[in-house]
Parts: sequence; C-alpha cells; structure tokens
Amino acid sequence: MDTKYIFVTGGVVSSLGKGIISASIGKLLQARGYRITIQKFDPYINIDPGTLNPYEHGECYVTVDGMETDLDLGHYERFTGIHTTRNNSITTGRIYKTVIDRERHGDYLGKTIQVVPHITDEIKRRMLHEAGKYDFVITEVGGTIGDIESAPFMEAIRQLRWELGRNAVCVHLTYVPYLKAAGELKTKPTQHSVKELQSMGIQPDILVLRTERHLDDALRMKVASFCNVDLECVVQSEDMPSIYEVPVSMQRQGLDSAIMRKIGIPVGETPAMKSWHDFLDKQRHATSEVHIGLIGKYDLQDAYKSIRESLYLAATYNDVKAKLHFVNSEDITRENVAEKLQDLAGIIICPGFGSRGIEGKIVAAEFTRTHDIPTFGICLGMQMIVIEFARNVLGYKDANSAEMDDKTPHNVIDMMEEQKTITEMGGTMRLGAYECELKEGSRVAQAYTAQADSSLFTLHSSLTISERHRHRYEFNNKYLEEYEAKGMKCVGINPTTNLVEIVEIPEKRWYIGTQFHPEYSSTVLHPHPLFMDFIKACITTTNFTN
Repeated sequence: MDTKYIFVTGGVVSSLGKGIISASIGKLLQARGYRITIQKFDPYINIDPGTLNPYEHGECYVTVDGMETDLDLGHYERFTGIHTTRNNSITTGRIYKTVIDRERHGDYLGKTIQVVPHITDEIKRRMLHEAGKYDFVITEVGGTIGDIESAPFMEAIRQLRWELGRNAVCVHLTYVPYLKAAGELKTKPTQHSVKELQSMGIQPDILVLRTERHLDDALRMKVASFCNVDLECVVQSEDMPSIYEVPVSMQRQGLDSAIMRKIGIPVGETPAMKSWHDFLDKQRHATSEVHIGLIGKYDLQDAYKSIRESLYLAATYNDVKAKLHFVNSEDITRENVAEKLQDLAGIIICPGFGSRGIEGKIVAAEFTRTHDIPTFGICLGMQMIVIEFARNVLGYKDANSAEMDDKTPHNVIDMMEEQKTITEMGGTMRLGAYECELKEGSRVAQAYTAQADSSLFTLHSSLTISERHRHRYEFNNKYLEEYEAKGMKCVGINPTTNLVEIVEIPEKRWYIGTQFHPEYSSTVLHPHPLFMDFIKACITTTNFTN
C-alpha cells in the first residue's frame, strides 16, 4: 500500500507529551502488523541538540548512525523497538543549512530564495524521505501552534495534506485545564488552539486532549462540535501512573481505529498486545522498592531520561520498583559521602561533559568500591571509576583525564592522537554504534549471555555486542597492564581500534563501567542486560547506613 502520513502537532502549552502520543500511535500501528517509523521536526536553529546544555533541552539522545537528537527519539525507540537514524531528527538549522548550501552551489539558478517555496519544499522533502519504506510515517513537530518558528513546518503540513489526500491525517494535542476555584474543566484553550491551526489552513482530524481529570462525553461532544471533529476522534490523555499505560489507554479509546478509518483502511480486530500487557501487569504488581542513586550534576529529570527509564524497565522485569534519588556530585565530599549515599542499594555514576562535579563523582566511586556497593559508571562515569582507581589503588595521586587537566603526567583518560587535529565542535566525538568484544567469563559477558538466552536481548555474535557512544576521551591503553594487575579488568574491547569499552572489578559484588551508553538500547520489551544485572545485584545488597 502507499505510505500513509500522520502529523502530530501541539497547542496551548509545551510539554504536553507529543512524543509519548507519537510513540503510542507507532506502537498501536505496529501491533496491527504495519511497518512504521517516527520523525521529529524541531523548530530551533541549532543543527542538532548536541551542544545544548541539558537544562535547555534535557538529555541528548544518540541514534545508531551517530546523530545527536532530541530525547523524544528515545521514547520512539523504547516504545516501538525501531532503530532511528539521522533521517528521524530534523531541525530548522539543518533545513536552512541545506538550502543555503544549495544556493551557494548555484542549484537554484539565481532565483531569490524564500521561506515559501524553498524552505517549505525542503521540509516536505524531508517529511517524505521515507516514502515506500514504511506503511506509516509519523511526524511530530516540536513547539506549539502559534510559535513564529513553527510557521514553515505548518505551511509544509498544509501543503502535504492537500497533496496526499486521504493518505495523511493530522493529530492535534491540546490541553484541557481544570480551574479549581470554579470547579470546572475549560475547553476554551483547546478551541483557540484549533482555531489557530485552522487559520494556517489545517483542519485537525483527531484531537487528543491532555487532562488531569477525566472528561465526560458531554465535554468531548462540546469540543467535537466547536472544533469540527468527529466525536469518535476526540480522545483524552489523562495522567497515568506510568507513561507505558498510554498506548493501552489510546487503544481502549480507539485512537488507532480512528486513524485507520480516516485514512480509509479496514479497522479489523483490536490486537491483544499480550507482551505489553504482561509488562504492565508486572509493573503494577511490583511492591518492593530498590533505591538507586544517580550521581550527576544536572538536577533535572529529563537530563538523564534514558537512564531513568532503563532502570524503571529493568526493575519491573526484576519484580521491583526502582526508587531513584538524584545526588548532586558537586555537593559530595569525603566528609559527607556516607551520609549522601546511605540507604542506597546501588549507584549510577552519570555521564556528562566538563569538569564541574567530577571530584564528587570520584569520591562516590571510591566509597562504593571500598564498601562493595553495586556501582555502574556510564561514559564519563566509567572514566571517573578509572581515575579513582588510578589515584587510590595504582598510587597516581595526580591521575586525571586530559579533558579536565591537560597537564597531568598520568592521563589515564586521554584523546586519541588522530582526534587532536580536529577543531570543529563535535568533530572529535565518537558517536553512534561501535562493536565491542566481551571477555569470556567476565561479569558483563555473563549478563549479556543470560539475557540473550531469555530472548530479551540479542548478541551480534557469540561475545560481540554493538552499543552507542557519545564521547571524546578514551581509556589510555598505556596503563592497561597496571590496571589488570591490580584487579580492574578491561573486559570489553573494540575489535577495530583496540580501545577499552568496559572495565569491571570481578572481586566486587557489581562494579562496572562502560564507555558506551547502554541506556540508548533499552526498550520496554527488551530491557538492557547490564541494567537487568545491575538491578539484580542491587536487590541482593543489604542497604547500608553510616
């Protein structure tokens, strides 16, 4: 069949959950047997979010082909299990850069370059890029209707709606607030949002109403009547105990059925989604809590979104609830580390860039190593584990990363020689998926193998994995033999470059660092082996007190 297009837009306020709704639509269509992909178009002018402070935009997600993207792509992958690429994440900056580069090359034959048609044509080209590869392409547009920077995207959608006919639908997400003083739910913001969308030439086919309270049929009928939308196409997205309940709620209200009817596809039977419901049942029935500390410098939930979700997923499959505690590494000292980490069954030493907060991470790594508390260092977190070990076990008190101190005589973390001549921002980064060979008999090899045996995760070959990276600096192989001799084993090696990808201390209950980001590979139906094994170790750990 011809590729069908679903455009997801938002109104009233930002952060309503367009990414979750887009991912839920994708999951529901997948369950019906359709091939899907999901795109995110962001109106900001940055080429990508790679240089943005996490406080600006939350975590930076990385695709298998090395594109730094919006965190919503993490939702897409966790819900659907698809692998996104650079084609799934487009910004205004990339659009304009492409058009300007073509103009400089002479491709427009001296024409005056304008937003319409040149910018909008490039947006349309990107939106249609996956035509023929998938049955459905879901396109989420960031921002809010009425934002000046979103206007070219709305114009592109308007044109495509006419060009594609019944092969395209528009799903508009709005907000229905509850006014406590009046005791009423108000539909006026939704009406204004739809009116704004209509003024751009787009009539929404389906409305998803975000609400903190249940909406009755009378209110839905009012919205349908005032916004020219069929009643069956007005669905509500109430606050849920878990974001993973949203696809089930959308299916129960017939969102996927409404989309198919609008496009002209027979609806058929509603898929059972047994594996998804099994996961939700485990999540609902888990009563015991395991307390995990996130040692980082960004006190913002979205800054470590994929790590948080990976821990929640792994905890669910271990029949417990993950209770996460953020511990600001800038506040950790030798004097207070026991107090800061008390009652935690395990810690994650979080990734990041820059020197702020690293000494606190190093202190935390020493404390958990010497007290045998399960510890998982990710990317920069792995490097902090390596530096701590060099200082306190190898005896190099001035050991550091060349990123933090380029004059240190013991640069146990350093940049590869071929990287040092690159000056473009981001150009020195190792981005995307790289292979890693696991050492037979290691704790990580056992974790991956056990998960593969349970069919929840797939090894590329017997002991070869592929994981995603986002970093500049590497373990300095000059010190490898010293580390191994003193008990920190390098148990994961890139077969092409011989770079160290994983370290562990086998004598500890669970003390592992990965140069890659395993959280990017964890999905609802396939939780990551290392998070699964880490949670399992935390569950068997007796909580400690100072």
